[in-house]
Amino acid sequence: MEKGIIVLLNGTSSSGKTSISLELLNRSEIPFHHLSIDDFIKDFFNKYSHIEPAREVDQQVIAQIMFDPIASLFFSTIKLFSEMGLNVVVDTVIENDKWFNECLDQFFDHPTLFIGVICSQEELKRREKARGDRDIGLAASQFSKVYFMDEYDIKVNTEELSPAECAEEILSFIKFNKEYSVFKKLSKRNVSVT
Repeated sequence: MEKGIIVLLNGTSSSGKTSISLELLNRSEIPFHHLSIDDFIKDFFNKYSHIEPAREVDQQVIAQIMFDPIASLFFSTIKLFSEMGLNVVVDTVIENDKWFNECLDQFFDHPTLFIGVICSQEELKRREKARGDRDIGLAASQFSKVYFMDEYDIKVNTEELSPAECAEEILSFIKFNKEYSVFKKLSKRNVSVT
């Protein structure tokens, strides 16, 4: 059995990853499962949200303790889907070198289509305000971290293309059996310890 395709959508918050994912799920040509880092994190915190800390804890400390292991489990889950022969569309934010390196380690020998979901800072700000379910400035805080790389199998600009058009570009790439080569060519990045 062949490994499932990993369609790895990387972009900031509000860039359009989930809308593209939903379009891919609604197409019948290639069956996909959807994994979202947002849902993964929400599900975890919702499970334990009723627990009250016995002492005051800085939110930054909580984030440092939790986010790397949650991201690691998320990436392992994606690899598991592919190992089981299931195609998976993933919307995620690869915003640091540690997560980038982990993706390379996990997906190097899997058919990984690496897609940059591109959007301008001005449009991201507008979308955040319109959504109302994101902290204003989240996308801006991620922008330079997420778009630090320029190498993708495909880039889709969600200001120029609708989610349906983006999904069609991705499906065309897959249907024409183009090689998913960029992920195999990328090199690990130095992780600074702070």
